[in-house]
Amino acid sequence: MSKSSLPPHWQQNQKAAKATQVAFDLDEKFQYSIRKAALDAGVSPSDQIRDILGLTVTKRPKRPRLTVSLSNDDYARLAEKYQLPIDAQLEIKKQVLNDLVQFVDET
Repeated sequence: MSKSSLPPHWQQNQKAAKATQVAFDLDEKFQYSIRKAALDAGVSPSDQIRDILGLTVTKRPKRPRLTVSLSNDDYARLAEKYQLPIDAQLEIKKQVLNDLVQFVDET
């Protein structure tokens, strides 16, 4: 299948696959400043770096969510904390959300 016969969204994915990720080891102070500027601007640190460098920044749909990876051990600890069965992951997530909301309300 030639590139031109691919659906447009696949062509974009193909372009993205050709990009090379570059990592920078910067002092914590510099990393903090860039991350804070990105947060204040409502963009990702990567987009903030692109803006600093004068590169184009594509407007992507913003998903207003936070993520955390939870292992089986984490779920077991949280199930114990919330006095729920370990397999009640949806209820555990609801309790975690409540804790996060409470944290924000207290700050």
